[in-house]
Amino acid sequence: MSLDDRHSDDLYGGTGQTRTRYPDSPAPDPRRPGRSPSRSLITVVGVVVLLIAAIAFANRGGDSASGGNQDSGSAPKSSSTAATGTKPVGAGFAHDEQGAQSAAANYAVQLGSAEMFDKAKRDQIVDTVYVPQAAAARRGALDKVYSSESFLTSIGLNKDGTAPNGTTFVSRIIPVGTKTTAFDGDTATVSIWYSSLFGLAGEGAKNPVSESWYTNSYKMRWISGDWKVEDFTQKDGPVPVGRDQRASTADDMAKAVKEYGGFTYAR
Repeated sequence: MSLDDRHSDDLYGGTGQTRTRYPDSPAPDPRRPGRSPSRSLITVVGVVVLLIAAIAFANRGGDSASGGNQDSGSAPKSSSTAATGTKPVGAGFAHDEQGAQSAAANYAVQLGSAEMFDKAKRDQIVDTVYVPQAAAARRGALDKVYSSESFLTSIGLNKDGTAPNGTTFVSRIIPVGTKTTAFDGDTATVSIWYSSLFGLAGEGAKNPVSESWYTNSYKMRWISGDWKVEDFTQKDGPVPVGRDQRASTADDMAKAVKEYGGFTYAR
């Protein structure tokens, strides 16, 4: 699904309830593999470190490591997860707190997607997600990270960024919840708690798909009739306790990746 499709009436279509829409045709999406005792700690740590180095560093910029925890405050209210009854606008996101949360959640999905490893798609995502000044400032850093042969080969991809034969590259963000920590009409700060799936699905994959948990805090600005990202910070967790589930086979994982599409609209 293109980013332009996100603004179509069909996508927003509306019952007034909290929504998650799926694409009409299958697209890659993995399921979490259960943790296997045979998986080495080195492999797991390596995947997490590489993912943070590529995505968090490139998107956040050099000076955004501080101030990542902006989520202190009062306990959440019951309305946090209730449907707002507000129908999304026909183009862009609503000019209110719900719209800011929707924009941030969907932008997080795009910034954490496998499409960021494709130059043309990455440029489109950056231009759509960020305010113009931030997009121009980040493009060079993103190009450097995502085109680095040493990085690509370290995570199991070929030097041109493609997945080895018989494998499917997975990079997915699944928002679990959002909240607005600040709002002032044309500016907002939105925190997103999410799970990240990253790795290669397929027999003999160097870095099997693994799961990580993060919270991102996005500084949003209303500009040209839509919410855009000015900057964001990232912190680990909260991380739930893992269940004792049996790891799926490589064939099952690859099949799931091909059959299940990712979220195209959240909250």
